[in-house]
Amino acid sequence: MTDADAFPGMQHQVHLLRQMARIRRFEERAVELYSATAIRGFLHLDIGQEACAVGVTEALEPDDAVVATYREHGHALARGITMRAVMAELEGKVEGVSRGRGGSMHLFDVATRFFGGNAIVGGGLPVAVGLALADKLRGLPRVTACFFGDGAVAEGEFHESMNLAALWHLPVLFCCENNRYAMGTALLRAQSEPDLAVKAAAYRVPSWSVDGMDVLAVEEAANRAVEATRFGGPHFLELRTYRFRGHSMYDPDRYRSTDEIEAWKERDPIPRLATALRDAGALDDGARGRMEEEVAAEVEDAVAFAEAGTLEPVEDLERFVTAGSGVPGAAR
Repeated sequence: MTDADAFPGMQHQVHLLRQMARIRRFEERAVELYSATAIRGFLHLDIGQEACAVGVTEALEPDDAVVATYREHGHALARGITMRAVMAELEGKVEGVSRGRGGSMHLFDVATRFFGGNAIVGGGLPVAVGLALADKLRGLPRVTACFFGDGAVAEGEFHESMNLAALWHLPVLFCCENNRYAMGTALLRAQSEPDLAVKAAAYRVPSWSVDGMDVLAVEEAANRAVEATRFGGPHFLELRTYRFRGHSMYDPDRYRSTDEIEAWKERDPIPRLATALRDAGALDDGARGRMEEEVAAEVEDAVAFAEAGTLEPVEDLERFVTAGSGVPGAAR
């Protein structure tokens, strides 16, 4: 009998902690693999932002859809894509969730209705509107949760998507992960109205801000927003969060101070919840240690799976590029 078993109401919170720990340890291992060149290309980490992905996806139903950003590993894992499939994709293997063709920024899985990351800032917003429009036209009570960063709010796609979703009363939950920096540009230097919930409300979309470093607060807000979106049209959540590492692995991270980063780390969502569970008597140090061991084992299993994976043969280069035309030599 675990500590959580003695506190039935806390079992779900322990689950949330495990989900955040899975994302954190996966990405920490990805950093090591990137440094060893096992992972190549771009790698954007959401270390520090795990509460956003976990809190929102927990509020969704299996038939709902998720559209993510290039900083998407956490969303994919929280949505239920296996760690093996995500790690294999990062290493460019056929066994990856996108057959190794998408890499870190283009995870895609129909089975979990995870409609991809997107390397274009704001590129997922019109995709989400399209998915929601299709669901509405078919009379399906589905929600499309669309994640994007504060930098996307400055893009035309944001304004066009918000406007259409509001006009057509589409079931889109806009989830802005405001980590205060669009690449290296501080929010106050890029937005005349830095309260992004206020900006979104200009489209007559119900909008509010949430502490994105508190997974319980995120989940509570997402539960309320998802049900309202499902039957009442678009809603907007500003998840005020922070990434502890640079924009990408190539980012020297010189645009913010060490003091600022350390101050935000004091609000780290993982130890924040772990401490609350310990203080409530629902998770002692032994149970927390076992959780970390189990998560570490899952990560290493994923690494071994990816390393044993297969690189796509060169002769398949044109496969899946276009529909077959019947012309000899055309893409299959």
